[in-house]
Amino acid sequence: MLEIFLPLAAFPLALFALIAILNAFTFPRLQPHPASRSVPNPHISVLIPMRNEAAVIGQTLTSLLAQDYPHFEILLLDDNSTDHSAQAALAALNNDPRCKIIPGQKLPPGWLGKNWACQQLSQAATGQMLLFTDADVRWHPHALSTISAEMYATRADLLTVWPNQKTISCTERLVVPLMNFSIFAYLPALAVHHIPWPVFAAAIGQCLVFRRAAYQKIGAHHAIRNHITDDMAFAYRAKQQKLRFRMAQGADLLSTRMYTSWAEVRRGYAKNILAGHGGSLLFLIFSTLFHWWIFVLPWPWLLASLLTRQPASPALICILLGLLTRALSAAFSKQPLIDALFMPASVILMTLIAIQAVHWHFAGGPQWKGRTLTST
Repeated sequence: MLEIFLPLAAFPLALFALIAILNAFTFPRLQPHPASRSVPNPHISVLIPMRNEAAVIGQTLTSLLAQDYPHFEILLLDDNSTDHSAQAALAALNNDPRCKIIPGQKLPPGWLGKNWACQQLSQAATGQMLLFTDADVRWHPHALSTISAEMYATRADLLTVWPNQKTISCTERLVVPLMNFSIFAYLPALAVHHIPWPVFAAAIGQCLVFRRAAYQKIGAHHAIRNHITDDMAFAYRAKQQKLRFRMAQGADLLSTRMYTSWAEVRRGYAKNILAGHGGSLLFLIFSTLFHWWIFVLPWPWLLASLLTRQPASPALICILLGLLTRALSAAFSKQPLIDALFMPASVILMTLIAIQAVHWHFAGGPQWKGRTLTST
């Protein structure tokens, strides 16, 4: 049975390799360039929800205040922080008139905390473009200028930009880049940009840029108020509303270190992984088994083939296809190429994350920043 079943892994692996190769040539990559008077420079509202971000918010604001873009404001919402985030932000802002800190209102029933914070930010914003980002994202001085120019050039209603993910610890390097890998290997950028079906959509909340009219047409954050994966929900709704949705790689513009330990990586991914599988436990289980099949099992299969002197080429083909796809993704997102060799370990760690998500599912919901998240 295994002699038939295992070689079949080459087919999805070949498909993913082809998508990765296609994306290597067609996925837009943004290179920093200064503001230009030859294109419009609309007023941009940079909107940052802030909950217990005292350790990172100062560097983020320093990088934003160094932007060369001529027309922008920075609004931060202090979402009931307990670590003096507002004081840290005030120190970094140094009374800059472009910036404002808003105290968060009480969380209404049916809302998730981040979505409610972003809704309040949007109501206070004055910009023609609304840029939602996180408190731990660092910005190249030309980032806003480049993003605005991309919005103009593509006529996008919604643009999402993928930052460079800084990874230091072993588990960060094995898990965090899989977020980019899942887009680069599974989702052709050409399909995202030119096929209207919502299934061809993906976004990242670290940089979501809306034209104000498009944001209102989608229904603002009120429309996705109880979605954990708010970024993906916006991408789907943009497609459903027939809006012009675009995505781009921005590793040279933006960077962030999402998590600093295995505990943070596990919790951070576990809070999203079930929602990312449509809230379906069966789909999550299938996805886990599928990734074991194509990325883990070929390695012991190769070893067994060598030990028993059986043909090893089918296992070797699967391994090489997996390595090629993971390495292309790493190169594109500026991650270490050597980490491609450890894809089986990445799948094992993602399995532990899936187990955590299943546990939370039956224990009342994911836990994040002192809140229990229950959503669609």
